[in-house]
Amino acid sequence: MLYCILGTDREDSLEARMAARPAHVERLKALQAEGRLVLAGPNPAVDANDPGPAGFTGSLIVAEFPSLKDAEDWAATDPYVSSGVYKHVSVKPFRKVLPE
Repeated sequence: MLYCILGTDREDSLEARMAARPAHVERLKALQAEGRLVLAGPNPAVDANDPGPAGFTGSLIVAEFPSLKDAEDWAATDPYVSSGVYKHVSVKPFRKVLPE
């Protein structure tokens, strides 16, 4: 089943985010190589693809996991969690409708 993982950044997270990004992206690439990643990306803090020093407010990941617990466990071990980038992470089942 698909799950939506929504991480919310703490204030002033940009430096920690950039430091943890290579390890974070590596985990996402592993999901992609397994054919389980639907999409992933950050939420810029301002209305721009490159928010510069404004940074980001969080990230969205939609990926396939065997169960909600597996998705929660995967999210809990993300480098953005362990490095303190995220102040909160929400994991919910997700049903893709479109595009078909």
